[in-house]
Amino acid sequence: MTQFAIAGIQLDASVKDNLAEISKQVAITKARFPWVKMIVLSELLAFGADVSRAETLPGPTEDYFCSMARKYNVWLINGSIYELAGEKIYNTTSVINDAGDVVVRHRKLFPFLPYEKGIAAGDQHTVFTIPTVGTFGVSICYDMWFPETTRALVSLGAEVILHPTLTNTIDRDAELAIARASAITNQCYFIDINGGGKLGYGQSIIVGPEGEVLHQAGRDGETIPIVLDFAKVRRTRENGIHNLGQPLKSFRDSEVKFPQYDADFNFKPTLGKLDIPTG
Repeated sequence: MTQFAIAGIQLDASVKDNLAEISKQVAITKARFPWVKMIVLSELLAFGADVSRAETLPGPTEDYFCSMARKYNVWLINGSIYELAGEKIYNTTSVINDAGDVVVRHRKLFPFLPYEKGIAAGDQHTVFTIPTVGTFGVSICYDMWFPETTRALVSLGAEVILHPTLTNTIDRDAELAIARASAITNQCYFIDINGGGKLGYGQSIIVGPEGEVLHQAGRDGETIPIVLDFAKVRRTRENGIHNLGQPLKSFRDSEVKFPQYDADFNFKPTLGKLDIPTG
């Protein structure tokens, strides 16, 4: 199988408990598009950015998503919830298969500091493989602003990046550019699903491995079903983008040394403290 159907749900959500509405929209999506095999939700969709709702994993909210995946026979990327682990809180996405089992979890590597205060950073790059289909990588929101994160996932075999996000600020337009750049420089699909309504500014985007925009949503609630072609990813990586640039091969074969990867790296520009600007 080289094709795989996926749907992003950009939910017109509130800042409270959205679980019932999520379940409703997943049911509608599977009824309308029964050929969809995976559904991707936006970051912190269940409860919004409410740290008081943090829970240990496994836990009741993750179990609710597992039951949903099992009921509708669909892979489910649950956006993320706040995970309580000892004295730390992480922003964590669960990848749930169509049998309702958690395959892997991804802890956000780069909390949106200094604004996402009190959230710990994950330390693992997360990929998983669906047999006979292909390999997926997972990142969350601000992770995408660091090109090393996507390149790391691709180096581990990812052909598709699943990227729940929650953006309700003026920089959403910049993120759309980053999504396209991430896809074309890594010759992969980039699935960026943002929240809508009171949670986010929407404009979810799905980009193909040659940087082509396959769909860009508006700001309201929207379901985005699309068929991914893994053969195209592999063909693009073999022959180049439009049979031209082959950036992954060039990066692999290069002898260029990057100072930022040295063990004793020290960023030279004077940046100051990571804090909220005051003027």
